[in-house]
Amino acid sequence: MNIKKIQILFSIIGVCFLIGSAFSSISTFNFIKSTVIGSGEVIGLTESRTSNSSSYTYAPIVYFSDSNDIGYEFTSSISSNPPSYQVGEFVEVMYLESNPNEAKINGFFSLWGLALILAFLGMVFSSIGFGMLLFDILKNRKGNYLVENGLKVEAKFSSVELNYSLQVNGRNPYRIVAEWLDPESNTIYMYKSKNLWFDPTDYIRNEYISVYVDKAKPKKHYLDISFLPTVVE
Repeated sequence: MNIKKIQILFSIIGVCFLIGSAFSSISTFNFIKSTVIGSGEVIGLTESRTSNSSSYTYAPIVYFSDSNDIGYEFTSSISSNPPSYQVGEFVEVMYLESNPNEAKINGFFSLWGLALILAFLGMVFSSIGFGMLLFDILKNRKGNYLVENGLKVEAKFSSVELNYSLQVNGRNPYRIVAEWLDPESNTIYMYKSKNLWFDPTDYIRNEYISVYVDKAKPKKHYLDISFLPTVVE
């Protein structure tokens, strides 16, 4: 899977989590508006093993009576380690009078925990996905600006290197490296291309490569790779 597909996938997953958080919040809000409050007691803890782990979390089992003094029992959908409640502890219970089996502990995380978790995951995935997409957009704009307004220089091809600061699916991208001697300042600048997901070595046939640099800040540059073949996946 290439970097572009990963960007889109992370963005979609993030949006889905955020939509799920919004629906969960609306559902909880409507539940709170329709419920009555009663008293309950934690009569047990149900143990569950977290996925791909040897650790366990514990959800409280609560017994309560409705306004008609009929007893009900439910297991909280929120579990934790250490347990948030102890056996014998009294808690407030919110339930639907028309259907007391629909009940939750009157606690912030018990009510809003799912929405918060989904929102957090949504922010993480969205930040990564949209952040990478935005970075590419800004980088392309920078390249277009330098092509139109920058100084075109011919930099001598130096090498093709692996960018070890980035890894996707166990692979590191390649970058073309070229050097240019600024005759006015007698300074050598090392210029690098954007990340490439194939080895461009065999396609570099010229000794010099065009680079567009910022006239005021020569470190800012865009190395022209338009001579490379287009990769179709």
